[in-house]
Amino acid sequence: MATNRREFIAAGSATLLTSGIPARARASDAAAKLLAQFGEDLLADYPENATALGVDKGARAALKARLTDRSAAGQAHIAQRARARLEALGGLDATALGEKLRTDVDVLRTAYGFASEGFRFPYGDVALLNLNWSWRNAPYVVAQNTGAFLEIPSLLTEQHTIEDREDADAYLARLEAYAGQIEGETERLAAGAAQGVIAPDFLLDKTISQLGLAQSGDVAAWPIVASLATRAKALGGDYAGKGAAIAKDRIAPALARQLRELEAQRRKATGDAGVWKLPHGEEYYAWCLVAGTTTRLTPQEIHQRGMEELRDLQSRMDVILRSRGMTQGSVGERMTALGKDPRFQYANTDADRARLMALLQASVDRIRPALPRAFATLVRGNLEIKRMPPEVEPGAPGAYGGAGTIDGKVPGKFWINLHDMNVWRSYGMPTLVYHESIPGHVWQGEYTFDMPLYRSLLAFNAYSEGWALYAEQLADELGMYEDDPLARLGYLQSIAFRACRLVVDTGLHARRWTRQQAIEWFAGTNGSSVAEVTSEVDRYCAWPGQACGYKIGHSEINRLRNESRKALGPRFDLKRFDDIVVQAGGVPMLTLARVVEARR
Repeated sequence: MATNRREFIAAGSATLLTSGIPARARASDAAAKLLAQFGEDLLADYPENATALGVDKGARAALKARLTDRSAAGQAHIAQRARARLEALGGLDATALGEKLRTDVDVLRTAYGFASEGFRFPYGDVALLNLNWSWRNAPYVVAQNTGAFLEIPSLLTEQHTIEDREDADAYLARLEAYAGQIEGETERLAAGAAQGVIAPDFLLDKTISQLGLAQSGDVAAWPIVASLATRAKALGGDYAGKGAAIAKDRIAPALARQLRELEAQRRKATGDAGVWKLPHGEEYYAWCLVAGTTTRLTPQEIHQRGMEELRDLQSRMDVILRSRGMTQGSVGERMTALGKDPRFQYANTDADRARLMALLQASVDRIRPALPRAFATLVRGNLEIKRMPPEVEPGAPGAYGGAGTIDGKVPGKFWINLHDMNVWRSYGMPTLVYHESIPGHVWQGEYTFDMPLYRSLLAFNAYSEGWALYAEQLADELGMYEDDPLARLGYLQSIAFRACRLVVDTGLHARRWTRQQAIEWFAGTNGSSVAEVTSEVDRYCAWPGQACGYKIGHSEINRLRNESRKALGPRFDLKRFDDIVVQAGGVPMLTLARVVEARR
């Protein structure tokens, strides 16, 4: 279905992109310096991102010992700084700037504008400006997929490098800061509860279970302590003992206090799934949709779009199913039957986990040689496939991925959730690989390494997830399924899954669907397992609006491609189009349209 480009927005962008006046060097220099300073300011607000990008060295070395201030005061300070930067951006004369700087200003104004809107709500967690978790804006400060206890351990164990004693000392400082983050979040949890902002009971059950697991056992064996002990062993200084002491004296008590707060909230919680129940819930959900899709589409429009896109995709799935003799029942019913075939299932055994991991790696190896047919400019695709930590898996999504550090020392990661193998089917695994790794999230993220730092530090959900769905489409177009129609069926089911998200997310938060209603509709319509969609529905309850960005972004990229093909005729070059889109970096979708139209 075609997307109406008038639906795509970038806050305040109309005046910023007015062109035609030659750039003045003085104005350009001033704008460039201002934006560069904003990059440093973003790192100061969110120091974890210096580590994620591998720039926590030299003049920025002090950032390696810090974490974001997650207290109420700390978040208020970040909000105030965001408003000040938005005001400064409004003072720039965009007509005096060159094309790249105008685009950069547009991107920053959109990011700060959306974030400032979100900070106006007196509850929740606005993550839009935090690269590591920019896709998820959450009404609940801590949930089964949100909070320091889930997000910081992987940063420390996977991204914080330790090469000398200064690095190890910085790690210890971050352990102290981690305890402070947990305390700050507990404070904000209590403040939210006083306003009636309490997560649904089913989310709290998951969160409490995960938090209990995170604080269990000997602190010396906790991953955040064991990782330090192993990597700093040759440095002397008893880092293992120091880390264990911080964990015992600071982190464990903080986790215990947070657990008690969540247990107290559980006693007051209801099963109401949507954010409609919260103070100003309708307005809050509208903002979540704006941040997640970079559109002003209403919940009703998004709901209807999901139904229309789903019909188109399932008509294509029907052809493949009929070719296999599966003709009876709806597409969802036939996909459910296919998913029950033992040939495509995995058991909860180490052997089947290893078999699935081997399939993921084989899919990566297969597509690498084909990528020069889709891109003129290639990146490394520095990638590692890893299982999620067991304490994270129960509340985590099925998989996620992202690029590594700019210097290449830390590879990009494709994280896979193997907690319950029943959610996976072998015919759906290749398309998952292409979404999360290459040419999806890991691949796209590496193109941002050539951008100014302030651009590398910003991402937009609709662009990044729209690209990842487009990456799945490219894999099909590159012939990855020519000899495997079932894998193509898995690809189409994956795209249809995202169309279902438009329906379910708006159903939960605008139409007041119950959790069970959403699970039953999702599983029955798409033929996904109940276990898989249960985790998905719970995710939408904790991250409203985020799941809508995928299909909205994907449809817009295809609209731009179709328009470019029509405008250029025989001069259309797929590799050039893909280069333009992926080199645009994280942008709102309207900005992407202007970049494509200017460069084609």
